[in-house]
Amino acid sequence: MATFGLIIVGDEILSGKRQDKHFAKVVELLGARGLQLSWARYLGDDRDRLVATLRETFAGDDVVFSCGGIGATPDDHTRQAAAAALGVPLVLHPEAERLITERTMEMARDGKAAADMGAPENRQRLKMGEFPEGARIVPNPFNRIPGFNVGAHWFVPGFPVMAWPMIEQVLDDHYRALFHREARGDRSMMVYELAESTLTPLMEAVEREFGGIKVYSLPSVGEGGVRRHIELGAKGAAEQVEPAYERLRAGVLALGGTIL
Repeated sequence: MATFGLIIVGDEILSGKRQDKHFAKVVELLGARGLQLSWARYLGDDRDRLVATLRETFAGDDVVFSCGGIGATPDDHTRQAAAAALGVPLVLHPEAERLITERTMEMARDGKAAADMGAPENRQRLKMGEFPEGARIVPNPFNRIPGFNVGAHWFVPGFPVMAWPMIEQVLDDHYRALFHREARGDRSMMVYELAESTLTPLMEAVEREFGGIKVYSLPSVGEGGVRRHIELGAKGAAEQVEPAYERLRAGVLALGGTIL
């Protein structure tokens, strides 16, 4: 199974000026196709840090979606960072040039842009089509200003209205063979009267017995008038979830815990 990762770029996220919406949506898009997100990173508009992160992820085999920072203003660094991480120059992609020109001409007809592509503002717009040499475009159904793809990395804008349909189309066009390849399940119980330290040996034993299962515990300290408890569960290969859950349940009762 492919491993999926997510990079979310933007000082506005880290400063709290805007709330990230990409993480939850990407989890949803993957989950609807029987896939799951393995990791996510939030990065500011820092070119050096972006370069270092992309060098690391380009060296791996993960499918990576990167949201944000592909515009042409001074605080957009993703295109340049990707090129630097790959050791290649930025070049104006001919298809991106065509799409940006078409979009600019539409804006010009509406009085929102100059019709001359040599005008300074339009030369700036064309920079949005400068991608690492060898990159392919990622179509943008919202306004046709494309993102770009290198290997298993897919770079899309930070705007959800653009990014989400682009990611969805990438999944459907390029990773359909991975959809619902492995049935997965998740079942949990609420455990009272036991501490996590008491449950840990049981959790470790269940993971040893069921190789396709991951056991988890989510403790509550009793806020809001709710009794202290632990949500204890098993997730993984669907055919193993039920027997692993029953093994956990029997173990909790043997330890003197209460289950709801």
